[in-house]
Amino acid sequence: MSLRARFLSFVLITPALTLHAQTQPATPKAPPEVVAGIPVNYDEAKVGTYILPDPLKLNNGKPVRDAATWYAKRRPEIVEMFETQQYGRAPGRPPGESFEVVDKGTPALNGKAIRKQVTIYLNKEKAGPSINLLIYLPPAAHKPVPMLLSINFGVIQNAVADPGIKPETVWDPKTNTRITPPAAHNFGHIDAEALLDAGFGVATFYYGDVDPDYPEGFSNGIRARYFKPGQTQRAPDEWGTISAWAWGMSRVEDYFETDNSIDAKRVAIHGISRLGKTVMWAGAHDQRFAAVIESCSGEGGAALSHRDYGETIAHLTAPSRYPYQFAANYAKYGGFPDKAPMDANLLIALIAPRPLLLQTGNTDYWSDPKGEFLAAVAAGPVYKLLGKEDLGTDIWPSAKQPIFHDISYYMHDGGHGVVPSDWQIYVEFLKKALHPEQ
Repeated sequence: MSLRARFLSFVLITPALTLHAQTQPATPKAPPEVVAGIPVNYDEAKVGTYILPDPLKLNNGKPVRDAATWYAKRRPEIVEMFETQQYGRAPGRPPGESFEVVDKGTPALNGKAIRKQVTIYLNKEKAGPSINLLIYLPPAAHKPVPMLLSINFGVIQNAVADPGIKPETVWDPKTNTRITPPAAHNFGHIDAEALLDAGFGVATFYYGDVDPDYPEGFSNGIRARYFKPGQTQRAPDEWGTISAWAWGMSRVEDYFETDNSIDAKRVAIHGISRLGKTVMWAGAHDQRFAAVIESCSGEGGAALSHRDYGETIAHLTAPSRYPYQFAANYAKYGGFPDKAPMDANLLIALIAPRPLLLQTGNTDYWSDPKGEFLAAVAAGPVYKLLGKEDLGTDIWPSAKQPIFHDISYYMHDGGHGVVPSDWQIYVEFLKKALHPEQ
């Protein structure tokens, strides 16, 4: 049976109701019709019908009717699904982890911030991968501040226009070595001043510090350090790069817990595109994070896999594309998403009851913005079970019509990534989620 026929054979049960990211979406162009030899559907009439996994039904078929059962039984079941079948199992906190504050607090950004820089060593020997963390804090803060931690495609000196940043190098896929990158403040740019003015701190690090984003970079990343003697390839349920990057975000949270200027219990995380997938999994897996902002995470993130629209599991895991980003088990659902026990509605449910903002673009067809909305609708019953707000509607909003609830949703008018006006949406969401005035 063809891929298209398999999708059209699903049965619909609707709930009640890579691209590297750019900070300024490019001029809209026709989305690809075939990727890795696999057709792409952008026609709602051809989506077909599907059954979503029920977040409030245990594996044994019994319903979940209270929060105690959710936390004790159902949530661990869903975590296990994503660990073994999609992202891969990651180790815990490394026993040899340590922190070196290389910039203890310097006035920056024309007096609007105090800059700190920290090296997070991921093993006792301080060899191999380490995280170079850039932090800005409001200069007038007299108590620990809430934070936005944004994992970045670019090196830290390109994230903010600040000549005082200690520069770092970037991985080059052509040579599999680290090189000095060109200045590119439009790539991975963070509007630090908007966050600081609202009372938030902001931090960022380069995702390649943890694991390079190409298959040949494996030997230089953190995952290679966890291979057993004699091991030459990953087990089917071992971590891919997305799980590694999420693990790196948890290591930053480890540092935050040691810094008296930061309120480690009020940390929101943010990422774009494949790093949107990363923050979805980081927030789902590590409950220390207080809130999540994902941008255009699409397939493998917040968009429904059971829904045949835009990118699919088959596209993600095709050998020429990104199988290294996921557990090897994930590829077996390429062309057979109806066989997958998990989907994005369950991933969103794992973030409950914490606030979540899904930010996307109305012309980012490849990432299926409607599929992200429908996943949020289908996760709503878990938020309500835990005493929080769902989206409050099952009607997909137009662009520039934000929904600010415990599950929040916003589409800018445009394509993949973040536009400057999105940062104000982030600030409004963070005010509701983290209460910087406290």
